[in-house]
Amino acid sequence: MILQALSSYYARKASQDVVAADAIAPEGWENKEIPFVIVIDAGGRLINVEDTRVMQGKNLRARRFLLPQGVKRSSGVASNLLWDTPEYALGLSLRGKPERVAEQHAAFCARINAELKESHDLGVEATLGFLASLDSKALLCDVRFKELLDTNAFCTFRLAGDEAESVATRAAVVDALANREHAEANGRCLATGQPDRIALLHPAIKGVWGAQTAGANLVSFNLDAFSSYGKEKGGNAPVGERAVFAYTTAINYLLRRDSPQRLQVGDASTVFWAAESSEFEHLMPEAFAESPTDDPDRGTRAVNAVLKAVSSGVLANSESDTRFHVLGLAPNAARISVRFWLHGKLSELLPRAAAHFDDIQIVRPPFEPQHLPLFGLLRAVAVREKGENIPPRLAGEVMRAALSGPQTPYPFAWLEACVGRVRALRSVRRTHAAIFKACSNRLMRSRGRAGEKEFQMALDTEHPDIPYRLGRLFACYERMQESASKRELNRTLREAYFAGAMSTPRSVFPRLMKLSQTYQRELRRTKPGLNIHLERIAQDIANGFKGPENFPALLMLEEQGRFGLGYYHQRHSFFEPKDKGLETAVPENIQGDK
Repeated sequence: MILQALSSYYARKASQDVVAADAIAPEGWENKEIPFVIVIDAGGRLINVEDTRVMQGKNLRARRFLLPQGVKRSSGVASNLLWDTPEYALGLSLRGKPERVAEQHAAFCARINAELKESHDLGVEATLGFLASLDSKALLCDVRFKELLDTNAFCTFRLAGDEAESVATRAAVVDALANREHAEANGRCLATGQPDRIALLHPAIKGVWGAQTAGANLVSFNLDAFSSYGKEKGGNAPVGERAVFAYTTAINYLLRRDSPQRLQVGDASTVFWAAESSEFEHLMPEAFAESPTDDPDRGTRAVNAVLKAVSSGVLANSESDTRFHVLGLAPNAARISVRFWLHGKLSELLPRAAAHFDDIQIVRPPFEPQHLPLFGLLRAVAVREKGENIPPRLAGEVMRAALSGPQTPYPFAWLEACVGRVRALRSVRRTHAAIFKACSNRLMRSRGRAGEKEFQMALDTEHPDIPYRLGRLFACYERMQESASKRELNRTLREAYFAGAMSTPRSVFPRLMKLSQTYQRELRRTKPGLNIHLERIAQDIANGFKGPENFPALLMLEEQGRFGLGYYHQRHSFFEPKDKGLETAVPENIQGDK
C-alpha cells in the first residue's frame, strides 16, 4: 500500500506544471544537484567551467538541474547520460586507476552515441566533439577545473548562449529520450496490477537521516537468503519499472532538502502527503516541528490552523474524504526500514492530531512559546537533552500514538524516560509536565476509567489523586523554604529530598513536615501574609491524608509522573499574576526548557 500511495502521489504531482520551481521530475528524469557546468561552444571548444554553488547558511549548496535519471551502480561500470563525475565525464584519473577510468569514460561516450547520436542535436554534437578532443593532461593543469577536480563533484554540459540550462534539456534531446522504446512486459506489477517490465534493481532513496550518503533501498534482495522460488533480485517482489520510478521519485521528492513536507522525528525521517492537493500537507509537519528562529510563531499558527479546522467543521464540507498519509523511515544498513505508516481520511487524522495537541497543552511561563514541538518533547527525556540520545524507536511510537486517537496510550517508555530525567534533574520543566499530563490522561482513557477525573492544563485544587496532591504539597514546602531564607541556600529541599519524595513519600514527608514548621516560624515574623497563604494551601492538601502514617509507602512509575505534574502545577501557580505582590522572582527550577 505504501508503494501504491507514493505512485499515486507521483501521478498527481507529474500532472501539474513541470516548469514550477518545486516540480517533480517527469518519467525517466531526476532533479539532481550539479555543482559544476562545463560550458562549450558549437564547435566543441571549452569556454568556461561554471560553479553553481552558493552559500546557504554555513554550507555551499549546488543548483538543481533536471537530468536523465541516474543509473544504479554496484561494482561494475555504468554511466549516466550527459552528466557524471569527472572520471566518467572527462576521463580524468583522480584515484590512481587509469585503466578503470578509461573504461568508465568510454562507457560515458558510448551511451551518448547510442541514445542521442540520431537526434542530430547541435548540443549533443558539440559535446561529443569536446569529448573527442579531450586532453586529460591539459585539463589537470587547467585552473578552471581545479575546484571540480578537488571535489570530484558531478558535472554536466551546456552550450554557450543556449536558453536550455544544459544540453540534456535541449528540445531535440528531450524528444529523443521520450521516443525511446520501452522493454516488453515480463510480469504483473504488484503496485499497479498492470503488465510491465519487472525492475530487478530499484533506484536508491536519498535523504533518510543516518542512511548511506549514496542512498538506500526500501525494496532490496541482495543475498540468496532473501530470495525464494528461484527468483532473482527484484523478481521476489515484482514491481514494474514505471511504478518503481514513480514511488522512488516521489519519496526522494518528499525527502529533498528544505522540503516543507518532511519532518525529522528522532531517528525517523517523516514525510506527509495527501491524495489530493491540501494545505495540511505543509501544516501538519509545521505543527509537529520546531519553529525556525526567524519565524518563532510558525508552529503555533499551524497548530491553531489544525484546531480551527476540526472545531469549525471545515473538513466536513471540503476535504473530509481526502486520504492523508504519514510515513516514517529509519536507516538500516544499506536498506531503509519503515518505522511507522499512518493513513486515513483527513476527517479522521486531524481530530486525532488535535487531541494530541490538547493532551500536551500545559500552563506555561509567559516568556515561553505556546507551541511544544514533538522533537522538543522527545529531547526532554534524552540524556543531556541531545537529539542523538533519544531512545531508539521512541519517536516513531510517540508519533504513532499521537495520530491514532485520544484512546491510544503513549508508549510507556516515554513516561519511564521522563521520570528518569526528572529524578536526575530534581526538577520538573514544562516539557516534562506536558508528558506527564498526556501520558496520565491517555492511560486513564485506554483503561476505560470513565469515572476518573482527567488532569487539566493548569492547577486543579479539587483533583483527588494522591500522587498529584503529594507533588503539590512538596511544592508548598519548597516555597516556604525559599521565602523564609535570607541568603542563598547551599542545598534546597528540592535538591535534598525531591527524588525520595517522588518515589517513597512515607519515608520523606514526615521529615518535610517538621522542616516546614521551622520555615513557618520565620515567615510569621518576616512575611505574615505570605505565611498565611502558603500554610492554608499546605494544610488543605495535608488534611486529605489524615496523618503522616497514611502517606503511601511507594509510588509506582505512573504515580511518580502524576507527582511531577502536581509539583509543576502548584509551583507554577505561585508565580501567576494574582500572586505578583507576594512573589518577586522566578526560581531556576520552573524556568523554560533550555
